[in-house]
Amino acid sequence: MRTTWNGSLTFGLVSIPVGLAPATKPAARQSDVSFRLLHRECLTPIKQKRWCPEHDRERAPDEIVKGWEASKGQFVLVEEAELEALEGHDDSRSIEISQFVPVEQVDPIWRDRTYFLVPGAAAAQRRPYRLLLEAMRETGTGALGRFVRTGRESLCLVRSRGDALVLETLFLAEDVYSDAEISEAVGATEVKKPELLLAHQIIESLDATFDPATLTSSYRRDLRTLLEAKLQGEELRPVADAEPERAPAVDLLEALKASVAAAKVGRNTPPKPKKAPAKSRAN
Repeated sequence: MRTTWNGSLTFGLVSIPVGLAPATKPAARQSDVSFRLLHRECLTPIKQKRWCPEHDRERAPDEIVKGWEASKGQFVLVEEAELEALEGHDDSRSIEISQFVPVEQVDPIWRDRTYFLVPGAAAAQRRPYRLLLEAMRETGTGALGRFVRTGRESLCLVRSRGDALVLETLFLAEDVYSDAEISEAVGATEVKKPELLLAHQIIESLDATFDPATLTSSYRRDLRTLLEAKLQGEELRPVADAEPERAPAVDLLEALKASVAAAKVGRNTPPKPKKAPAKSRAN
């Protein structure tokens, strides 16, 4: 497994050689197809210029400086050397663990990117890795820590996942919005017991075992089909499935009852095969 960072995982006096390997593809947050902007007439890729509207001309890289807008039109200039000095204050190659916490207490909202922690090649290096893995798995704990990568500090959670350790970078406390306003609104709303019982029935009727293979994107599939057809000189005519009209619910209780009935019917009805889009040769 190819690693993008190599160092050690440390807690107390224990040091475990590890490497970081991305657990997701670079394009996992967007479509796996990237587009470039082209001039429609000649299909030439468009270049982005560093343009100064004040002097009405393009500027060279050595004429450009970074600035923080403190207020409207007021900027604080920051030189690259100043940023490099801040980023380079710690060049250690260590993931330093500061706390072990119940892993269920770290809500997914705090987690950003996930990486596999790859153990060292030697058997002696893998033994402490296995020890930490099993200890955290049996105690249900995760390790909070921090490390420096490409000159920048990141907070992280290390946890067990099957027979591997994974590292998830964490957002800072100031980067996650508060849900206090939602909690206040929901807390002041009452739920009737019959409604709650019906909601339980809906959940039970749709109960399933999580299968990662179901995490597919119809948009990605259709986009690939479209691009492949265009590459072959074909043109696809999209076929839109007609949406069934739904009668507005009279009240919450009636809507829940109808949902329970629909869920039961859906469980007993095999899914219909999706129609393939019609093809036509481009002129």
